[in-house]
Amino acid sequence: MGCGCFGAVNCRKPKNDSHNQQTPGIGTNNVRLFSYNSLRSATRDFHPSNRIGGGGYGVVYRGVFRDGTQVAIKSLSAGSKQGTNEFLTEINIISNIRHPNLVELIGCCVEENHRILVYEYLENNSLASALLGSKSKYIFLEWPKRAVICVETAIGLAFLHEEAEPHIVHRDIKASNILLDGNFHPKIGDFGLAKLFPDNVTHVSTRVAGTVGYLAPEYALLGQLTKKADVYSFGVLMLEIISGRSSSKAAFGEELLVLVEWAWKLREDGRFLDVVDPELTQFPEDEVTRFIIVALFCTQAAAHQRPTMKQVVEMLTKQVQLNDKALTEPGVYRAHTSRRSVGASSEETSSSQADKGKQSTNPLEDPTQSNVSEYISEMFPR
Repeated sequence: MGCGCFGAVNCRKPKNDSHNQQTPGIGTNNVRLFSYNSLRSATRDFHPSNRIGGGGYGVVYRGVFRDGTQVAIKSLSAGSKQGTNEFLTEINIISNIRHPNLVELIGCCVEENHRILVYEYLENNSLASALLGSKSKYIFLEWPKRAVICVETAIGLAFLHEEAEPHIVHRDIKASNILLDGNFHPKIGDFGLAKLFPDNVTHVSTRVAGTVGYLAPEYALLGQLTKKADVYSFGVLMLEIISGRSSSKAAFGEELLVLVEWAWKLREDGRFLDVVDPELTQFPEDEVTRFIIVALFCTQAAAHQRPTMKQVVEMLTKQVQLNDKALTEPGVYRAHTSRRSVGASSEETSSSQADKGKQSTNPLEDPTQSNVSEYISEMFPR
């Protein structure tokens, strides 16, 4: 069934004109409706040379409208089969969520069986492309830029978890969903899209959405989706930014450890800084060590021992002493194998870790800010 999508050729905020009133019962004041033909024209008929990304939700193309405006056009996969009204309702909700560290949704097309989203275009593509991709697209990022990417991504994710209405669990935090603007400030993409797809449409061959290498074990194995699953994925992302290595593509050492296991082993060996990207020849050792410790707090096996994203922001931005003795081992999910790494969030594992670590589980020692001390009491249940 067709839908009234209109051939808008620019990305200015839509006015309350007749175009936005022709979809009965749907408030589209924040959503620009594009015709399929206008998007075909902008992408040169979705030419492969304009493809700039892809994933479980669909393929992304660079588009240029007739006035020269550049946009990112995501053609959603066939798994999104919602009716027009339901789809537009969800898109309108997503478009209302605005933050400097979130990719802005400009509009959409809902024509026949097409479900297409139009986003702002970010010049430096994704973090996966710039830092972890092929040599031809690699961009060297010195430590200050990497630190900003970590901190601002954490701020954006904390906003989704705590301040956005409705609150959003992203489900797929990974390097390809962190987009970089002209000054390498990060913006989180694909937030809110999980609701557009049925539960059996996934990124990996499991019953959950997400990407191997980033999946919290309790989510991958048991389907337990909470904000703490996003926290785990963010911890993996931080280790990728620090190391310059992809968690889903690389293995480390003779034991072929995944990135979080390798970081933990180096921590046990007292070699924290061996995690750091060899390309980084100059960096503040104390700050980088703190970031690695925060990443390990985020990837602990037991979900309840991970901090909230609000607490992560505090740990990354405040000069506090982190209590790394409170760390417990990370959990790891491996696809296509029955092996569980240490503490794959089973009840047995959680209880054994609780018995093992009856010393303080606070990740912060002697906080100097009163607002941080408020977080301590709720950081990890005793």
